[in-house]
Amino acid sequence: MAEKISVYIHIPFCAAKCNYCAFNSKVAPADLRESYVDALVAEINSNHSSLFPVPSIYFGGGTPTILTLNQLEKIFNAVQKNFRVDADAEITIEANPGTVDKNFLRGLRELGFNRISLGVQSINDALLKILGRIHTARTAIDTVTTAQNFFDNVSLDLMYGLPRQTLADVKADVQRAAYLNVTHISIYGLEVEEGTKFFHLHEEGKLNLPDENICGDMYDYITATLPRLGYERYEVSNFAKAGFESRHNIGYWTGRKYFGFGAGAHSYTGEKRTSNIADVESYVKKIRAGSDVSQLEEVVTKTAAIEEFCFLGLRLTEGIDSKIFSERFGENIFDVYKNVIEKNLRLGLLGISGDKIFLTARGMKLGNVVFADFLLS
Repeated sequence: MAEKISVYIHIPFCAAKCNYCAFNSKVAPADLRESYVDALVAEINSNHSSLFPVPSIYFGGGTPTILTLNQLEKIFNAVQKNFRVDADAEITIEANPGTVDKNFLRGLRELGFNRISLGVQSINDALLKILGRIHTARTAIDTVTTAQNFFDNVSLDLMYGLPRQTLADVKADVQRAAYLNVTHISIYGLEVEEGTKFFHLHEEGKLNLPDENICGDMYDYITATLPRLGYERYEVSNFAKAGFESRHNIGYWTGRKYFGFGAGAHSYTGEKRTSNIADVESYVKKIRAGSDVSQLEEVVTKTAAIEEFCFLGLRLTEGIDSKIFSERFGENIFDVYKNVIEKNLRLGLLGISGDKIFLTARGMKLGNVVFADFLLS
């Protein structure tokens, strides 16, 4: 059986740049978006590998739904033409409330998308304004309910630790999200990243973030409440109804290979990692000239592969499988990480059940501390 490989498509455009966003995205005129789509299709056509069955395709951004349905169809058709897409493949598109209406959502479903991930972030108008989002709470709710008419699999993102956000705000957002009866919820704590408006405000002491204890209370509430509301935690930041876990993202966390297309997209072949140039105009220019847009990021050594297997696998609540570790690397994980495992078991950050080594609830909260321990170099 041929090895499966996932496909990621990057759309680096947004209607507006949010105050917290450090992703490779920008506001761009229609002619640049059209040129980008042509370049993206050309890249897909020149880098295909029909030998690999594709279990998942993910259109991310930016805001993919800032493109027209015709533009999305061009890209989608290029992927279908160049890859052996599984009949039951999970095909996701990210969308922001405020960029899609009933007809657009119907069009997405007709194109073949079967999962939609909505960047809601909050269902609170004051917080949405602080974040620089283009939608209102009402728009978010309406978009979710309309999307459910066309998609059985609707995910939404929520954020916590936001400027001026209270624990009561977080409780309200979680309850509203669950009431909407979506199938998947991703939760992200705010990270203030360089180059964002929030970073500059934070440097000037004007961001007014909740303190560490309040953020901890927010995290504890979210992780305790969502499972009670029917959303099982399957990864550090992700909760889903049974059977609706993100198959594409699970592929990343379990080491599946993937091709990434578009400006700034990353690819992983098992032996090496590459990334495309991030600048949109340069990307388009190079594609038109027939030049290579990818650059070597890393040759993946055995040591690096072992480290990544562990700290990505530990993100999943089921943890890492010691048998798979042995099959993949020819070594016993308890020999390689004897002291690390014993230390974190003693601290109550790791647990063991059968062949699985996993983060405890406390370990999930302190995940970065545990992940650092699994670095061998």
